[in-house]
Amino acid sequence: MRGCCCFCFTVIKTQNMAMSSVSLNWVPATFTTKKSNVIHSNELARATAFSLQNSVTCPKETTSNEENNCKRRLLLLGVGAVTASLHSASSLLAEEIPQNYKAFVDFPDGYSYYYPSDWREFDFRGHDSAFKDRVLQLQNVRVRFIPTGKKDIHDLGPIEEVVYNLVNHVYAAPNQMVNILDMQERTTDGKNYYTFEYELTSSNYASASFATIAIGNGRYYTLVVGALERRWRRVRNKLKVVADSFKVLDI
Repeated sequence: MRGCCCFCFTVIKTQNMAMSSVSLNWVPATFTTKKSNVIHSNELARATAFSLQNSVTCPKETTSNEENNCKRRLLLLGVGAVTASLHSASSLLAEEIPQNYKAFVDFPDGYSYYYPSDWREFDFRGHDSAFKDRVLQLQNVRVRFIPTGKKDIHDLGPIEEVVYNLVNHVYAAPNQMVNILDMQERTTDGKNYYTFEYELTSSNYASASFATIAIGNGRYYTLVVGALERRWRRVRNKLKVVADSFKVLDI
């Protein structure tokens, strides 16, 4: 049977999240800053409901009718807040996570992706998140983002032009030979993505990678997943799942 039997996902870097226009601060106890924390959708609902109950009250000096109206408004507001908070989570939970993968979800920064379940988290300088093989540390995935005024990946130009410039002038060192193997474009939930495969070779080192780039939330996101070139045939399909899983979430 494919998929994760408990439909769980990894959540990172929780912050105070405004749940409505009246500034309901949601700080669920089940969320921590530990990136490997795993929660379930029912825990998310309970945490949200608890936060609403303890952060919103009616004024003490009210008539009976005013108090009833206030309670009705708060009930509707609470339902709306819970619905809003669960929307992103439920859409992710509805997806079937491939066997032997876990889902990494960063709601505050607006992105998610799958990574092999036996990989571990590590710090990769200049990146927002990263995971690597426990033994082969050069086999890893990392994500970074920078601010941009662009609205869509198409604003950067045609995929051929964008990929050529990135691989040759950003990813490759001056002493490396570049070989672009493939490039693909996809649209998921109304957002556009460029994914491309490339090799970088120098006199004593060769690597192969997939990169997926996208624009959303005023940010230019880049996911890169790769390995040593000599292992590429063995792990290519496994790492392609990671590259194709990258999604930008609305924040």
